Amino acid sequence: MLKPGTYLQNRYEILEKIGSGGMSVVYKAQCHTLNRLVAIKVLKEEFAFDKAFIDKFKMEAQAAARLSHPNIVSVYDVVEEDALHYIVMELIEGITLKNYIDKKGCLENKEAIGIAIQVASGIAAAHSHHIVHRDIKPQNIIISRDGKVKVADFGIAKAVSAQTMNASAVGSVHYISPEQARGGYCDERSDIYSFGITLYEMAAGKVPFEGDNTVAVALAHLEDPVVPPTEYNPDIWPGLEQIILKCTQKKPDMRYASMEDVIADLRRVLVDPQADIFAPEEEGIEEDGDSTRMLTREEISAIKEGRRQPPRRRKQEDAEEDINPQLERIVTAIGVVAAILIAAVLIFLATRLTGLFSPRTKENVQQTAAQETTLPAVEVTLAGNQISMPSILGMTEEDAQRELAGYGLTMTVTAREYSDNYGEGLVMSQTVVEGNPVEKGADVGVTVSLGSDKVDLAALNLTQMTGDQAEALLKEKNLLVQRLDEASDTVPQGSVIRFSPETAKAGDTVSLYVSTGPQVVPGQVPELRGRDPVTADALLAGSGLAAGAVTYEASDTVPEGIIINQSVEPGTVLPLQSTVDYVVSGNETAEETGENGLYYIGSIDQTCSIGDYIGPAAQSSSIRVLVRLKQTINGDDVYTTLISPRLVVGAQDIPIVISRIRGAYGVDSGTVEVVDADNLDNIIASYPVAFFPAG
Repeated sequence: MLKPGTYLQNRYEILEKIGSGGMSVVYKAQCHTLNRLVAIKVLKEEFAFDKAFIDKFKMEAQAAARLSHPNIVSVYDVVEEDALHYIVMELIEGITLKNYIDKKGCLENKEAIGIAIQVASGIAAAHSHHIVHRDIKPQNIIISRDGKVKVADFGIAKAVSAQTMNASAVGSVHYISPEQARGGYCDERSDIYSFGITLYEMAAGKVPFEGDNTVAVALAHLEDPVVPPTEYNPDIWPGLEQIILKCTQKKPDMRYASMEDVIADLRRVLVDPQADIFAPEEEGIEEDGDSTRMLTREEISAIKEGRRQPPRRRKQEDAEEDINPQLERIVTAIGVVAAILIAAVLIFLATRLTGLFSPRTKENVQQTAAQETTLPAVEVTLAGNQISMPSILGMTEEDAQRELAGYGLTMTVTAREYSDNYGEGLVMSQTVVEGNPVEKGADVGVTVSLGSDKVDLAALNLTQMTGDQAEALLKEKNLLVQRLDEASDTVPQGSVIRFSPETAKAGDTVSLYVSTGPQVVPGQVPELRGRDPVTADALLAGSGLAAGAVTYEASDTVPEGIIINQSVEPGTVLPLQSTVDYVVSGNETAEETGENGLYYIGSIDQTCSIGDYIGPAAQSSSIRVLVRLKQTINGDDVYTTLISPRLVVGAQDIPIVISRIRGAYGVDSGTVEVVDADNLDNIIASYPVAFFPAG
């Protein structure tokens, strides 16, 4: 088990353990390279030297890394480091769907459908890459704080191939499909079954099958009919119940063919809760029991013993069971076609026979001829003064009005609404559907788009503001703000580190992650490599430590003035006031150190207001600033960079706190200047500093 403070790849700092599964342990970690929180799934030690488990672990990463979708947890990196095998993933701050169901019991219909659509979208994306999850369950579905639902843990996912034939039954037993329990062929429809059981639990507050042990539950999936969820929750919409029952059919052929079909019906039920999803004869719930084949003793014994396949003599029966639904459909189709042909023949004969007994007068012949002449010119399904309604969706108001005028129709704007699909000023809906009959001269109502009401948060430059400034700006745009503190070694205290989501609309909640400064653990050595000495000294002081011997070493890869190495590794806890030596890229000059080894040190603790320099536009402006030391040596002004150029918001105050400024040897004074990095002649502020010998 990894301890907090441990570094992986000299990049990922372990913060805390957040979960554990059968094969792995999950940790929350800080990526110091990209300055973001991540989740790291580490293979347990007992499996680290088992090639089969390692291959399975890698398979999870390879499968998940191929997927990029808003409803799937992203995989960033796959690493083998000595005996450790781990995956770096997106960290989702939230709650599992299982815990959410446990807290709420039955989910309200709209909420259940909303979550289900997001889950189904993630699964559909995986299926489009020929990846079957094979372990869909509420425990593997995470709801983030901003309401985004993501499918996680492709731990037993497999690309659909011949290898899935007769694969051993895996997955959680309460959500496992019958074919998985039997050890048969698994495909996308297996995920649809498990999704249906998950949706059942959301709506009913419980799973359909319970038992004293896993074998009993697996057998229930194979043999017992699914109890309609309305028996546990009468408030479930009829359409939603039908979707659940169709997803959880015993035979794969009786389920939905794809997740896209499931999503379409979920959206349909959201609009019409009473929607009839499928006719009774299609439900596959037959009273004669044909839909459920009882298992033999040999098959039950095989399941109990965990055997991969049922006895060989049952293979023909299984094949027949899989083929029968197709044969039934073919026979039914042939019967329907035959019935249509017979009906057509009977109608034809009846017409002819009726004509034989009708007097064939001159008037009848003329009338019949007139009908035969005029019929081809008449539009079928349209009466007298009717026309077929054209589509005006996506047109501007003016273009739509002209289009309808050409058909002899008028147009009235009945509403203006926000839309993510149609730009501002475009027609987003019409009261008469395209292709439907409409009277000439009729007035057609339309809804015109106001454009998207979503705010592009990235365009607001929130990460260049303080938490207070960002919060005020978001509230001006009618957004709710959830402010979260987070430690950061690179973002100044009080400034915004990141935010989510990237877009939001009025009334949505935006999470602001505001820096509390470097994470300080008394006596814990910080990461100094890659930083300048001023920052390194500040980090050490914040941990109750101090800089020791500072040496210089030429480097072709590290910029001059940046720390190359340190004497104590990051994460190590030392007694307070201990010293840490470090090596800086570059060459120490005689101007900095005397022959006796002495050097001169100064310090500064000031706050610089950038707004005084920019003026009235400070609230909406930003500027790149640089902090440098100016000293006069032998009559010449010499400049040393103390803080590299960085972008700050104009209204932001910059703390200039440097406890250890190394000056030129023998020079007891200098000036710390805050300057415009894009025009070094523009000095924003300057502060005198006194220097004293040390060594």
